[in-house]
Formats: sequence, structure tokens, C-alpha cells
Amino acid sequence: MANTILVGAQWGDEGKGKIIDVLTEQADVVVRYAGGNNAGHTVWVGKQKYVLHLIPSGILRPSKLCVIGNGVVVDPVGLVNEINGLLKLGVKVEKNLVVSETAHVVLPYHRELDAQREVLKGKHKIGTTKRGIGPAYGDKAARVGLRMIDLVDPARFEEKLSRRLKENNEVLKALGAKPLSFKQVLAEYRTAGDYLKPFVANTVVLLHRAMSRGEDLLFEGAQGTFLDLDHGTYPYVTSSNTTAGGACTGSGVPPHRMDRVVGVMKAYTTRVGEGPLPTENADISDLLHGMGREFGATTGRARRCGWFDSVATRHATMVNGIDDLAVTNLDGLDTVETIRVCIAYRDGKKRLDYVPNDAEILARCVPVYADFEGWLTPTHEAKSWKQLPAKARDYLKAIAELTGAKLHIASVGPGRDQTIFV
Repeated sequence: MANTILVGAQWGDEGKGKIIDVLTEQADVVVRYAGGNNAGHTVWVGKQKYVLHLIPSGILRPSKLCVIGNGVVVDPVGLVNEINGLLKLGVKVEKNLVVSETAHVVLPYHRELDAQREVLKGKHKIGTTKRGIGPAYGDKAARVGLRMIDLVDPARFEEKLSRRLKENNEVLKALGAKPLSFKQVLAEYRTAGDYLKPFVANTVVLLHRAMSRGEDLLFEGAQGTFLDLDHGTYPYVTSSNTTAGGACTGSGVPPHRMDRVVGVMKAYTTRVGEGPLPTENADISDLLHGMGREFGATTGRARRCGWFDSVATRHATMVNGIDDLAVTNLDGLDTVETIRVCIAYRDGKKRLDYVPNDAEILARCVPVYADFEGWLTPTHEAKSWKQLPAKARDYLKAIAELTGAKLHIASVGPGRDQTIFV
């Protein structure tokens, strides 16, 4: 498979967890390179459902090595809970998981600051998960963050935490929040640090040694292109680089060692949180929510839903250099008689074939639609391209052509066996 980057081509929640799980069969190492436990990747293996937040989805295949890279921000207590949850389900973790020693740590004051800032924004809130991801990346950029290498060194961690907690407690008090107990935070995080110490290593060296042995790497993206800090619908974005370039900085593997980019997108469009979503539509939202679909794996919030936006996915192809497409949730449209696809935007008298960088302009854009006949036939049992209804094949070919990349995978359900290679 060579070295492959997998990214979300929309606003996150595209079904990357399942596609990573499927592609992991052809890889040796799976690397998570950005984000934190604000991500939620859902994978079904048989009748067992797994929800992963920090650990790469490749952990569900016992012979694969999974790496949490330096670009990730790690909530140590959350990671311990995630590991223990997998162990209870019989998933091998001890020898299959490695955490970068230079990954930054999410601390309780990050979560408190996240929540307080959302309150202060009022109607202008971003809609974060309140997991402390933004403030943790903020500390990283300000060069005052604590890293995993600090967490596993008791004396160093205590000294650094004391200084940082004292400063952040003053900020929390100014925002009207209660200060945090140094003794309590130290005890909780030291316990997590002791637990995680065997997993912590220099992952840059580890990954380069794996490549020198000829092993194939699969880079697991979190969130999606339009939540990228630089290329998303700012300020309604996450705090990391979720696009393909983030795989290099978030892992230490250089660009010339990357061979392919796979973009994952739903057969329609969704997003969680605030911000523009040009094709948002109440009818398709009601349909999908009524089917029990489109609820966030991390927050449980109902996702906002709309028709497929080819302007957005075309932009994602350009920014990420997407070679192959994986289209998920095709079966969600099985009962729709007329399926709409956004092929351009209209801003007043202007017709736009690109995504404007100004979120306020994007918010007022009106979609220009092309309509496709629905197939009105269940697709969840299809095992091959030929078994898909002809109109479903036409739809997939059309949205791939509009997106500008090659269709590689069509997913018709959450199971591994509900994956069609085109």
C-alpha cells in the first residue's frame, strides 16, 4: 500500500474510522497525527462496536503497530480510560501502542478554559467539544505546554505543573470559575503518567526505522478539511492542521516519503458545531436522524445534515492532493427519491465555484443544485460494484467527477464486509 495519508474531505465525521480499519489490513503501522480526544472514530467488527478517541483505529487488528504522533494533544486520563476499555473488550494494546514523548498534554485547566471561553462567546460560540483541545494547542504555540516527556518524569512534572496551574487558576478566577486543586490534579496525572510510561517513546525514530525495514505506514486524520486551522471555515474550526500536510509535521515523516492521499467523504454532508454549512437541509436532517444516524461519537450531539457539496470536496481535493476517494454512508440515501448535489454557490449575483475564505460570505451563499434520480433500493447487502443499483453507480461516478479525484471505495454500512472496492 506504500505510505498513505487518510483525511476527511468535509467537516469531519465522514466515517474515517471504518475506512482506516479496512485499509489497515494492508499496512504495518497506523499513525494518528493531529487532534485530541475531541475526535470520535466508530468501528464495527462483527456485532461489536468500538468508539475510539485517541488510539488509532488500527488497534483493532492485533498484528498492527499504532502510534499517537507528536502532533496530537493527549489527555492522559482519557487515554488510560480508553486503553482499559479496549482491554476489557479483549483488544491487545500493551505491545501495539506507542505514544510520542513530544505530544503535548491536555490538563484540567485547558478544559475549564475551553468551557468558559465558549460561555463568554455567547451566540458567537464555536461549538467545541469542551475537551480542552484549543487551549492545549494554544499553550503549545506559546511554548508553555507540558509534554508526555514531562508527564513521565515525576519531579519535572510536579515543578512545571505548579507554575502552570498557579497562572491558569488566576485566569479561571478572573473568568468566574473555581480554581483547581494542585494536589488533586497532580495525584490524578501522576497516576496516569505512571500507567502510560511504558507506552511513551521517540516515535520519529521509531517510524523512520519502520520505513527503513520496508514497512507501510497509514496516517490517520482526525476531523476534516474544513475544520483545519488554516484551511477551514475559520473561526469555526479545530486547533490543529487536519489536512494532509499535518501528517508530516504531526509525525516527523517528510513529504517525499508520502505516496498517496485518500479522502473520505459521505454521500451527503454533515457537520457538528457552529459555522456555515451551505447545503444544510431540514428534510435530509430529519430523515437521517429518524434512521438513528448522524449523532456525534464524542458528544452525542445531533449532526447538522445537508446535500452533497461538491464545491467543498473539490476544494478539499486541491488542498490535500487527494488521489483516491472513499465515499461512505451511501446507504443513507437509499430511500431518497431525488438527490441534490451542490455544484456551485451563488452570492447575490455572483456565481462561485470555490469555497470563499470568509466564513461570513460562505454563510450567505446559496447552493446551485443539480438533481439526480434516487435508486430507491437497499444497498447495504451489495458486495461488489456491479451489485449496486445503476443509479447509485451513476451518482457515485458523478460526485467523484465533480470532486476531481478517483473513486476507490464505496461504503454501504458500518461493517468491514460492507465495503466495495471500485
